[in-house]
This record gives sequence, structure tokens and C-alpha cells, in this order.
Amino acid sequence: MLQEALREIQRGSAEIIDIERVEKLLKAYFDEGKTYTVKAGFDPTAPDLHFGHTVLLQKLATFQKYGATIQFLIGDFTAQIGDPTGKSVTRKTLSALQIQENAKSYKEQVFKILDPNMTEIVFNSEWINALGASGMLSLTTTYNVARMLERDDFDKRYKSGTSISISEFIYPLLQGYDSVHLKSDIEIGGTDQKFNLLMGRHLQRAYEIGKEQSVLMMPILEGLDGVQKMSKSLNNYIGVADAPNDMFGKVLSISDALMWRYYELLSAKSLNEIEALKSGVANGSLHPKSVKEELSMEIVERFHSKEAAQNAKDEFERVHSNSQIPTDIEEFSCNEEIWIAKALVDCNMAPSTSQARRDIKQGAVKINQEKISDEQLQLSSGEYILQVGKRKFAKLKVN
Repeated sequence: MLQEALREIQRGSAEIIDIERVEKLLKAYFDEGKTYTVKAGFDPTAPDLHFGHTVLLQKLATFQKYGATIQFLIGDFTAQIGDPTGKSVTRKTLSALQIQENAKSYKEQVFKILDPNMTEIVFNSEWINALGASGMLSLTTTYNVARMLERDDFDKRYKSGTSISISEFIYPLLQGYDSVHLKSDIEIGGTDQKFNLLMGRHLQRAYEIGKEQSVLMMPILEGLDGVQKMSKSLNNYIGVADAPNDMFGKVLSISDALMWRYYELLSAKSLNEIEALKSGVANGSLHPKSVKEELSMEIVERFHSKEAAQNAKDEFERVHSNSQIPTDIEEFSCNEEIWIAKALVDCNMAPSTSQARRDIKQGAVKINQEKISDEQLQLSSGEYILQVGKRKFAKLKVN
């Protein structure tokens, strides 16, 4: 059982520092029923989580399966500074109201994956505000500027003469201090967070709390394009709050090669179950599309319901296999003749008229299920079913 737990915890991870301590914690749980704590911090800088975030949540759920109490830390204080990781400029600060609203949506979304009975939601403003000026000064004495500048992104900015604010130097210290206050046994984060995660170990030593947390780093999840990391700004993401049909269609759109990456990092299936699916695809007894559908169903069911997953599958087959129009599409109207590119923008089917024209050139736009090629087309009075690609539909009424 211990080896199986270790295998599942190591699954998909990029690096684990002090795996021996993780093994001791697991052994104490199996032998004595002794629980331990695993911390993961999220700064509420946006209102919704996407699947890139759920890579960490899925790993936290695995730890819960093997006796961990999760310290789900919402960085309502640190969000006011902004994590400098990977940033080439100082990040804009968020208002307290924005942070509160975003934090509220995080709390609602995480329990679609985590067991609330084994999760503590904590806010770091509670202990960082209590530090006060003297406590903050004391914290800054635990690390020096020379070592801070060894951090890759700081080093690049310093050498290029790009501004680095003092608050950005303080950010890793505050994240590390979270581990001091919470006395975390393990902290997990993305590979881009290594410097901040190791700061927790350093500060636990400096404050002599009697332990040094292990660190587990997960890889950055590729987006739908299979190349760049999942990001809202790149529009290659799947949102936790996406509608069932959108979520199903997006998962099904990934490549066959990327499918196994998503299985490893996002599925609740065991490694043995995934290996069985891989073998089935390899020997031809399973079709990659059916295996991908299984993943799509699992994910939609997790964030919505079993019924929603089945409905999404049925709707996808109805629309895409039979080239039919979805039963529930958004309706728009305008009061005069309209240029097709502007119509696509007004119906939220393209971010700009330039993109709309590119979509038309690429043959991705249909009107009433007929592909169009005229970028200058004017839509006169009537009703039109607009379609971009396989998943975007809208009904437009021109009065």
C-alpha cells in the first residue's frame, strides 16, 4: 500500500525535494493513522480557475486519499503585491474588493475536486497583517539581496536595467512565511515556483519550527494547442466554470498525444487503469476517440454532473457527427444591414473584425451551414445561423 501511494503521489510530478520525508509521513499514516499537512497557495488574481490550476488540485486530492489535511491557502495579502515569478515588469496591484470577489469564486470551485472534510481554507492576511512593521523587518533579515538576485527572473531584470520593486523581493519571503505559520509538512506548486517553494524550507529552518517541508513540483499543463502553457490570455484554456458542452468539446479537441498527458495530470483514474487504456489503443482494441470521450465524460461529470456529461456527449454527437445545429444557441439582433465581420464580433464569435476576416479566409465560417468566402458580405434583413469552427454558433436576426 505504501509503495502504491508513493507511486500515485509521484505520478506526473516534475521534481520532489526530500521524498524520504514524504515516505515517512505516509508510513506514519498507514502504521499509526497519523495525518500530516500539505499546503498549496493560490493568489486570487482572476475570478475563475482553469485546468492548469487543477493539476495541483488533483495532486492535493491524491494526498487526501492517503491521509493528508490540505491547507488551501488563498493569498489575499500576497495578491496585493503580485507574484513576480516569470514577470519582466512589476505587476499591477489588485484592489481589496477584486481580491475578495475572486477568493469567493475559488472557494466555490475547489470543492469540485477536494474533500471539504479534509481541507482547511486559510487566508494569509490573517498572520501577515499580525506581523506588523517589526515582524516584517525581522523577516527581511532572513535572506540577503545577493541571493535574491540569483533568482533567474530577477537576475535578467537586474542585468537589463528593468525595475524591480522592493515588494517583489518581499513576495517570496511572505510565501515562505506562510509555511512557517502553518507548519506545513509538504508544499506543492508548479515548476515555475521552485524559488518560492524552497523559501518555505529555508524559513522553517530560520524560525526553528522543528521541521522542513518537502517540496513537490508539478509541470505546467499545456493548453489546447499542445504547445504553450494553458492560459486565458492565449485563449487555449478550459475553465472550471465552462459550460458542460464547451468543456466536453474542448477536451475532445486535444490531440491524441496530448490526451495521455491530460489523463496523467487531470484524471482520477489510477496509473494501472491508464496503462490498460494505452495498451488498448496500442493493440487496436480501443479507438483513441472513445478513450478521449471517456476522459471528457469524467471531467465534465466532476465539475457538473453525470447527467450533464451524458447530455454533453449526446449533443456533441448530434451536432458534429450528424452536422446538425445545437439545440441551445445564443440569439442576437440588429436593426440594420450588417457586415459579416462585424456580425461575428457582435455575436461574440471573434475578438476583432481582423480575426473574423482571417476565419473567413481560412474557411472556418458558415452561414446556415454553408461555408462562405466573401469577407465583404453584407447581411440584409432575415435570420441567420452563424458558425465559426466546430463549436461556436449564434443566431442573428437582422431587422
